[in-house]
Amino acid sequence: MSMEESIIRIPPYHYIHVLDQNSNVSRVEVGPKTYIRQDNERILFAPVRMLTVPPRHYCMVANPVARDAQGTVLFDVTGQVRLRHADLEIRLAQDPFPLFPGEVLEKDITPLQVVLPNTALHLKALLDFEDKNGQKVVAGDEWLFEGPGTYIPQKEVEVIEIIQATVIKQNQALRLRARKECLDRDGKERVTGEEWLVRSVGAYLPAVFEEVLDVVDAVILTEKTALHLRARQNFRDVRGVTRRTGEEWLVTVQDTEAHVPDVYEEVMGVVSVTTLGPHNYCVILDPVGPDGKNQLGQKLVFKGEQSFFLQPGEKLERGIQNVYVLSEQQGLLLRALQPLEEGEGKEKVSHQAGDHWLIRGPLEYVPPAKVEVVEERQAIPLDENEGIYVQDVKTGRVRAVIGSTYMLTQDEVLWEKELPPGVEELLNKGQDPLADRGEKETSKTPKLSTPRNKTRVVSYRVPHNAAVQVYDYREKKARVVFGPELVLLGPEEQFTVLSLSAGRPKRPHARRTLCLLLGPDFFTDVITIETADHARLQLQLAYNWHFELSDRKDPQETAKLFSVPDFVGDACKAIASRVRGAVASVTFDDFHKNSARIIRTAVFGFETQETKGPDTMALPQPRDRAVFPQNGLVVSSVDVQSVEPVDQRTRDALQRSVQLAIEITTNSQEAAAKHEAQRLEQEARGRLERQKILDQSEAEKARRELLELEALSTAVESTGTAKAEAESRAEAARIEGEGAVLQAKLKAEALAIETVRGGDACERVWPWGLEEARSLKPRGTPSTLTESPIQVCWGLWSPLPCFHSPNTCFEGKDNNYPSYRQAFPYWPALC
Repeated sequence: MSMEESIIRIPPYHYIHVLDQNSNVSRVEVGPKTYIRQDNERILFAPVRMLTVPPRHYCMVANPVARDAQGTVLFDVTGQVRLRHADLEIRLAQDPFPLFPGEVLEKDITPLQVVLPNTALHLKALLDFEDKNGQKVVAGDEWLFEGPGTYIPQKEVEVIEIIQATVIKQNQALRLRARKECLDRDGKERVTGEEWLVRSVGAYLPAVFEEVLDVVDAVILTEKTALHLRARQNFRDVRGVTRRTGEEWLVTVQDTEAHVPDVYEEVMGVVSVTTLGPHNYCVILDPVGPDGKNQLGQKLVFKGEQSFFLQPGEKLERGIQNVYVLSEQQGLLLRALQPLEEGEGKEKVSHQAGDHWLIRGPLEYVPPAKVEVVEERQAIPLDENEGIYVQDVKTGRVRAVIGSTYMLTQDEVLWEKELPPGVEELLNKGQDPLADRGEKETSKTPKLSTPRNKTRVVSYRVPHNAAVQVYDYREKKARVVFGPELVLLGPEEQFTVLSLSAGRPKRPHARRTLCLLLGPDFFTDVITIETADHARLQLQLAYNWHFELSDRKDPQETAKLFSVPDFVGDACKAIASRVRGAVASVTFDDFHKNSARIIRTAVFGFETQETKGPDTMALPQPRDRAVFPQNGLVVSSVDVQSVEPVDQRTRDALQRSVQLAIEITTNSQEAAAKHEAQRLEQEARGRLERQKILDQSEAEKARRELLELEALSTAVESTGTAKAEAESRAEAARIEGEGAVLQAKLKAEALAIETVRGGDACERVWPWGLEEARSLKPRGTPSTLTESPIQVCWGLWSPLPCFHSPNTCFEGKDNNYPSYRQAFPYWPALC
């Protein structure tokens, strides 16, 4: 619809705004009516439906019209409706109404808010006003509109939020905090920031100034758990007990089955029950006394089958411990922490602080609070070759206990015996002094061994034909042990370590050992000598040696074995000195020719006794061994293993002569070998030629035999072919003759049979005369026909095909005769 139309039809419950352009005043025209627009008027909009607010609905109009007490709209002097600018009006269910010029629909038609049970609206006053009860409400006041009910909006009131009731279940509580001073649901005054718990089961709707912080769940307590609490400030708990700030206590199942921590209670944790078995005990530190306070520094022992909770401040010393169950081979070393008395009656024993005593099994023992268990001791089983070092802590004396099971007393401890590093290393190597004596220490892979138990008696196995010296520093005596034997060191005894020379040439202190091998054995040395003509030679000599003892039980005699610390180096030096002195007085040629004799006499020397020769001169006799009286070492033989010049020119000349001798020997051996090879080659060639001739003769013989066999085979083949052909032809002829005879017999028999039966039939079926029959005879038939008609019939037609196949005759298939079916209509019957 156009706004320029003059006639405007307004339906029922519709309205329009008309502007008078002369007075510039707008008015409302309400239908139903037909409105005629004047020239000075303008229609502001097309007809619009009136606002209809249904029941339980409302709308909000801004800048509403002013009305009097009777509800009539007020106009100003110009006729314009009077508006309440910047004001709002809530309009509920009523008859349809139009909006006057200037009114604005601030909020469309909206259902009224229904507040359900356990629900409330948090309301706040925006302007000062008086409620329906006549009470004055100040802007900023807050209150709740609790359900169930329907909330009628007001322009002076703002809905802040919808508050839902919190359901408090069994074993739960609601934690609240006051936002400002107020009265709670129970009528108790609360200050700003105060917190409290609501423990009533059911739905709880917090008041306007109550803030819900949390839903606190109760801690379920059992016989095995307790709740450890601490007071945050002074208060009185739910059981009426006054608690001070920082105080700690336990809540057990005897107090309540489910505990909801109060706002002033801090949950420190859940304490598990401490359960002791029949063989358990525990020590409680700082136990709680009858006054409920911890007795600092005190101890309390609990034993046996029982269960309890550790109170706050109490703790277990080393947890739950097992009762000491001691056997006959066990004991406990105890120490008194405080003066105490043990036992009853005559067995009562007093102990002062610091006393030590030992109890032995078999028994069960629980140490009191004033007694400390220093250690648990076990009897040490010892074989007859095992032992331990024991020191008395009071006197300091150390002794060795060997060969029996032993338990330390309260005044004894195990003593660790320290050995020199060299001895420790030799014991840990685990080498066999006899089997490993020839191996180098650098080449042998060190064996991993467990550390030595220093409290055990040091033992060493002396091998066969060896000796070990042990020195006692307390007694200032030495003893020598001969193998095979086991040496057990006393507390003050040490091994005598031998430092021997080794290598080629001998190097001092190259090998260390604990035992001295008595031989026989050998050692090798390399020495350098110089002859009278200044030829320097290097000798490698091997000496066989052994020790001789007259009496092994004599301490002085046995001590001589270890009087020389390095008997190898000492013997090698002495022998080398003798050899160098003897060789220095002879020339190189003499030494080269008589080296073994010169060295042997130099090493062994001559006898002191003199014998008379033929010329009555004293002849010294050479010895067969060299003896070192300091330690009883005997060198029984000398072996010259090599002699090499030290000078390079002498070595080269000697090497050239040796090479020349080797070449001469090699050439002679090569010539002899070549001659022998040629001889063997000639013999082999002769045997080969002879074998070729024999092979050719055998081949010719085989060839001749082959030709003879081929000729014989050919003759046999030709004879057999001819004979087979003749026999086959004869057999064929015989078979053919027999067949002809048999055929003739059969024909004769057939003719005899058919003669009687076929004579009349032939005359009946033959319509022509005999002459015609003769003229129609087939080829090969005799020219004179003298036979009877029957004979003529059979003789005439027997060669015809109809004799064998009558159908062929009847059809006239033969070119020499007419149709037999036409000439002889009765022939089929005859045939």
